[in-house]
Amino acid sequence: MPKLTDLPKRILIGRALQSDKLGETLLPKRIALPVFASDALSSVAYAPEQIFLTLSVAGIATLHFSWWIGAVVALVMLVVVASYRQNVHAYPSGGGDYEVATVNLGGNAGLTVASALLVDYVLTVAVSTTSGVANIVSAVPWLHGHEVLISVVLVLVLMGMNLRGVRESGTAFAIPTYGFMGGIFLLMIWAAVRDFGFGQHMQAASAGFHLVPEAGHVDPTGIALILLLLKTFSSGCAALTGVEAISNGVPAFRKPKSRNAATTLLMMAVIAVTMLIGIIWMGNLTGLKMAENPAQLIGAPAGYQQKTAIAQISQAIFSNFTPGFYFIAAVTGLILVLAANTAFNGFPVLGSILAQDRYLPRQLHTRGDRLAFSNGIILLAGVAIVFIIGYGADPNRLIQLYIIGVFVSFNMSQTGMIRHWTRLLKTETDPAARRKMMRSRVINAIGLTCTACVLVVVLSTKFMSGAWMSCLLMVVFFVLMKAINRHYTRVSAELALDDAEDEEEALPAQIHSVVLVSKLHKPTLRALAYAQLSSRGSARLEAVTVDVDPVDTKALQEEWDRRGIDVPLKVLHSPYREITGPVVEHVRQLRSRNPRDVVTVFIPEYVVGHWYEHLLHNQSALRLKGRLLFKPGVMVTSVPWQMESSERRRKPRPWVAPGQVRRGDVGRREERPTTTAAASATPAPAAAKDNQA
Repeated sequence: MPKLTDLPKRILIGRALQSDKLGETLLPKRIALPVFASDALSSVAYAPEQIFLTLSVAGIATLHFSWWIGAVVALVMLVVVASYRQNVHAYPSGGGDYEVATVNLGGNAGLTVASALLVDYVLTVAVSTTSGVANIVSAVPWLHGHEVLISVVLVLVLMGMNLRGVRESGTAFAIPTYGFMGGIFLLMIWAAVRDFGFGQHMQAASAGFHLVPEAGHVDPTGIALILLLLKTFSSGCAALTGVEAISNGVPAFRKPKSRNAATTLLMMAVIAVTMLIGIIWMGNLTGLKMAENPAQLIGAPAGYQQKTAIAQISQAIFSNFTPGFYFIAAVTGLILVLAANTAFNGFPVLGSILAQDRYLPRQLHTRGDRLAFSNGIILLAGVAIVFIIGYGADPNRLIQLYIIGVFVSFNMSQTGMIRHWTRLLKTETDPAARRKMMRSRVINAIGLTCTACVLVVVLSTKFMSGAWMSCLLMVVFFVLMKAINRHYTRVSAELALDDAEDEEEALPAQIHSVVLVSKLHKPTLRALAYAQLSSRGSARLEAVTVDVDPVDTKALQEEWDRRGIDVPLKVLHSPYREITGPVVEHVRQLRSRNPRDVVTVFIPEYVVGHWYEHLLHNQSALRLKGRLLFKPGVMVTSVPWQMESSERRRKPRPWVAPGQVRRGDVGRREERPTTTAAASATPAPAAAKDNQA
């Protein structure tokens, strides 16, 4: 029977699923696309905006370069996607970049990739959520000032949805994702119809402003222009975030897993590139002007609040159709928030793999009630909320931390894949297979060249703008995982049985049983009986009491003798009326006299049913167990005694049969044995065993 405390949990995340239902949670391509590609698809909502914002530093003179930047970013995305399609086929187990780097480049390279991905997943949640909230606030200005609260609430909602399971969250998030894709394509089509079909002029809200260079800047030329374009390119490469998520989530696809994952990856690339170029085209078509410093916008009214690029573009194109503008604002805000779902699928899986490899706590390896990695989901949400609060839910500040981790993993992965194909080519003799491997190696080599150039550009242009924080976090994660691995390795070595000598050392020469006695009552007699039953053979048994009150101690000894208990009672003197210290010292002396003996301490404990009763009982037992657990060669056994307030000893409830009141038979009610009452009738050893379980 489920506990009352389980009710809120079941309402929030649903009923628990059996392990054999795991296959039912696998995703078809139509659901896998919004689940794993929502991050990459949503990136096109803020990547063009970052291109316009970065170019605005030099004023209006450089905005025409947005076309070229967008085209180069799109080319790099296609190259990276082609490279990751090789990864998906070669390593379908779900380890992704971490597995590729570990297998081909070594453990430290794998940990470097893992550190980068963990940081990237956290920032994906923070950036996506705050960007979505920024778009929502652009459409609903009265929400301005509440961005932090809204972002935190949305992260908690996403956490709850993912705790319900991958398939359920994917089904729920599919509609907004497809709505966003449909909305952007509809926006592009309508812009083309109005421009080419009707020759209508569409203007963004900022089109009438004059954009001047930021204070201290002049129109860039030569090296200055190159540096600006490189910085703009690094900002636009935010569109590549999330590309690696599918390679990390191959196990979640239906069979054939690799082929379905590769197909989904290609679909995502085509859709994302089309939308990226389309948004840049519409931005130039509507005369969009954006600036990191609003003072650059000459002609803007006092108190002007700059809307996002998507909001201004959709408002200009749907100027004669207001519902269209609000639809775009809604689905854009949703897709940006739901893009965090990619991280909620990737982070727990990677955490589980790292935990299995003993680089993270083992709790991250286990699945929850809904067959999702619940601990990883909760951990990701908690860390992301810290970043959101710390950076005031400002996506422009958070995005400076972004991208570094993505391209670190890109580079390590492509390097590992090149070594993978090179190793296979050394042994492969089939000409057709060799041609295929060589083609794959060329693709990965081109991918490495592109991502290495991008990483250099990103590090050189964004490091002092906030990217140093990402690098520091990667180092922290790397060192922490190394320390966790050393701990688990040390524990395994310490507990391992290498030869027969170790097995002999694990067996005690004799067991010395000690029953703690405070007074002579039913719990004490049960503990004595259980100790006698457990101490047959070569074990020695004694009862021990601590003399904190001479009168009580004398009464106990007299009662002990009067009842003729055949277990010797030893009195430990305690001049300072302390209980724990004398018992621990007595156990230590037993161990020192016979180092190969094991001392088993039996502690009678009350089992109560109310929370306030726990404050009144067993406090000495808790302190004593806490001390004894650190003593080598000492076992602690709790012998429970169920009080009537506990579930196991609760009295039967009067039961009225159906119709008994109507017939006037209430006076002859029978006692209906409840489950708890029936259980309390079990023998003492069984009850003790059940209580320990």
